[in-house]
Amino acid sequence: MNHTPTKSLPGWTHVKSGKVRDLYAPTELSTHDGRDTVLIVASDRISAFDYVLPTPIPGKGKVLTAMALWWFEQLKDVTPNHFVSTDVPEAVRGRAMITNRLEMVPVECVVRGYITGSALAEYRRSGSICGIELPEGLEDCDRLPEPIFTPAAKAESGEHDVNITYADVERMVGRDVARTLKDTSLALYWRARTIAASKGIILADTKFEFGRHTQPGATRLVLGDEILTPDSSRFWDESDYVPGQPQPSLDKQYIRDWLTSEEAGWDRVSPPPELPTYVVEKTKERYVRAYERLTGRTWEE
Repeated sequence: MNHTPTKSLPGWTHVKSGKVRDLYAPTELSTHDGRDTVLIVASDRISAFDYVLPTPIPGKGKVLTAMALWWFEQLKDVTPNHFVSTDVPEAVRGRAMITNRLEMVPVECVVRGYITGSALAEYRRSGSICGIELPEGLEDCDRLPEPIFTPAAKAESGEHDVNITYADVERMVGRDVARTLKDTSLALYWRARTIAASKGIILADTKFEFGRHTQPGATRLVLGDEILTPDSSRFWDESDYVPGQPQPSLDKQYIRDWLTSEEAGWDRVSPPPELPTYVVEKTKERYVRAYERLTGRTWEE
């Protein structure tokens, strides 16, 4: 069960670990066409409410990697991405990819086509999300008139990303970069939403991250991180969708719902509890179902 990072991998040195992924740098000069590369390994860890939960989801890292790779292929004509190769050490095969090293833009590029979660809470307080005024009377999981770009400022590790306005993004990265982030994120969302809809899946919201190559003079923004997985997106089954109420999900909302239930008994201040076996199993089932429905492929461990 891949819960903690493998510190020693042939040809790679562990650099750091995030909530879910582990990052490695080459021990010697990269052999991938001379490019500056890194190895990104998706673990079986799962996070919620800014905590890494004590119970991993077996096989989750492989599902996330396979789904991200599939989406990179589907969207490569919309914008370039950082993927290089899956020629990785055997110990992490199936849950790792070699990518170009990027200098990341410190903005979470969130796109929402439906209103739920923290966005719904903000809307109920102010009638807007990230400074975007919305029509009155929207209820949980209602479809928005048009998808909206609702950025967040990336926080330090362990802290919660903070919703910001588009004007804030302009001040942070400049007008030209802000416009590219917004336009590209919306274009990616529209394409992914169309693909998902053709499989009977609603893509309610998602987030993207962008960066630049580390070579001197590199200016073009490149899609990085992982994309359109159940960790970073909300997927709903179109056949079950009923507006105005919470939806059965094919993502980690199931874990969020359990953590806020009476059964969990968690105050969201103390360390989170262990997940029951049935919650682990049902979460894994949702991740696999999302992969199979979207890709049309049968999942194999």
